[in-house]
Amino acid sequence: MTRAITAGLDGTEESLAALDWAAREAVRRGLPLRVLHAWHHAEKLAGADRDTQRGWAEEGVAQAVRQVAERHPKLTVSVDTVEEDAAAALGRAARDAELLALGSRGHGPVVGFLLGSVGQQVIAEATRPVVLVRAGDRAALEAAGREVVVGQHGDAEDSAAVLRFAFETAAARGATVRAVRAWTLPPVFAYSPGSLRLLDEAGGLEPYEKQALADALRPWRERFPGVPVAEQVEMGSAGQVLLSLVGRAQLMVVGRRTRRTAVGARIGSVAHGVLHHADCPVAVVPHD
Repeated sequence: MTRAITAGLDGTEESLAALDWAAREAVRRGLPLRVLHAWHHAEKLAGADRDTQRGWAEEGVAQAVRQVAERHPKLTVSVDTVEEDAAAALGRAARDAELLALGSRGHGPVVGFLLGSVGQQVIAEATRPVVLVRAGDRAALEAAGREVVVGQHGDAEDSAAVLRFAFETAAARGATVRAVRAWTLPPVFAYSPGSLRLLDEAGGLEPYEKQALADALRPWRERFPGVPVAEQVEMGSAGQVLLSLVGRAQLMVVGRRTRRTAVGARIGSVAHGVLHHADCPVAVVPHD
């Protein structure tokens, strides 16, 4: 089954930017584009019954889709306008999509998909990648040597889904993958004086971190030999290290564990920080 790239549209500037981003990505990957708008009947809106409000919603979506079709005449586009809870509709759409693109205002007022309960729920529970796009995003930022920056954590198996998405995206764009692994010193009490001495003689932890990154990247370098790769190992918190590279990124890719906790699905602190502060599109990729 061919999966579509799906864009959630709510009429905001952020969601229109996400629609444009999704259309460009669909063209690059040779995939169809699906546009989804979920709306609610506002009973207190005088002089506008359900059919009238549905007509307004459908016309607003149709206008946005016409503009996309004019820019990408060969792109196959389908439209779904549903009267349904937005989180439920977007969550279901994400399960069937190659990826889901949503508008994001990042830090600031609680508006749009990201900071509201809808965006939090969709990102936390999605089983497919979700990409958040700011209103200022434009096609020109995908060129000029900007990289696909991906955070790598854990071993090769832990980061396989995240790296696969980054390499696939970079291959479609002709971009470089910058794979970043951040590390911090473990608590001293976890090591005996003898183990600390051996660690110091071996040159510290950095060689081990570099080797872990190289091992995780190896299968993806082999699978995508035409994709240039830059490896970066840096001491510091993962969120801060990734955010320091936003200026060179056309897309930031971070992972999110799919395991549920006692309080439900969680986005994770690194993804949460990058989503709020990065001004480039951010892809959150679920993994085990």
